[in-house]
Amino acid sequence: MTAAMDELLGILDLEQLEHNLYRGRSPKLDWQRIFGGQTIAQALVAAQRTVEPERHVHSLHGYFMRPGDTKVPIIYEVDRIRDGGSFTTRRVVAIQHGHAIFSLEASFQQDEVGLEHQVPMPQDVPAPDTLLSQRELIGKFGEAVPAGIRRYWERDRPIEMKPVMLEHYTSREKLEPKQNIWIRTTGPVPADRATQAAVLAYLSDMTLLDTSTFAHGRAIFDSDIQAASLDHAMWFHRSHRLDDWMLYTQDSPSTQGSRGFTRGSLFARDGTLIASVAQEGLIRLKRPPAE
Repeated sequence: MTAAMDELLGILDLEQLEHNLYRGRSPKLDWQRIFGGQTIAQALVAAQRTVEPERHVHSLHGYFMRPGDTKVPIIYEVDRIRDGGSFTTRRVVAIQHGHAIFSLEASFQQDEVGLEHQVPMPQDVPAPDTLLSQRELIGKFGEAVPAGIRRYWERDRPIEMKPVMLEHYTSREKLEPKQNIWIRTTGPVPADRATQAAVLAYLSDMTLLDTSTFAHGRAIFDSDIQAASLDHAMWFHRSHRLDDWMLYTQDSPSTQGSRGFTRGSLFARDGTLIASVAQEGLIRLKRPPAE
């Protein structure tokens, strides 16, 4: 268990303040704003605390409204919208400084047996053991990796990633807006389904928005781009361990109106489709300062 992984599990253990009211904290890092995946995961944990344990999240939809402040706690207020015969629905609002910064709706269902199929995992993807880690990529490509990406890769994080395509990180070539990334946690995740789902939601927010910049030879770390997640949707198909490599395959059908849209699928190494994700984010070109 790495220190970063231990910290992630710690911040997902919310403090209950009152009925339907929880408090979360952020890691003690020098981030300018709260990572969106953290807010999604903590809001999901708050919702889970009000749901019968035999019902598990099958989908969530969230909207980001304001950047989160890493220096103050986040209050999560849960609205128990419905407890039905088959499904449970919850709404969660994350609050800082008296304002909503994020809202989430999630639906829960007890496991049922029924029709089942899934799309196959892409077959032409190199195995993770043949690829370099992000720290190894910095050592190999050095200054060819933009400074913003180097700083991101050098951080001690609970998630390890191995990108398959490297051109985006080492050039400004205009590329097809799709990518495959192997991703896993840097330590074991408790076996309970609720924690597994929260950690999966956390990591699902990584790299998605950047994929929408590929077609333009840009990156979200570029100094003239203002980037931020606007919404995030996720469907949980099958539970699976998270400390083994998963393939995160992504594509961006559209970027327009200063917004980029990206879809993602998370496959286990054995081809099991674990989850599907969709996200739209702000991709705004900053105007140069007036002379």
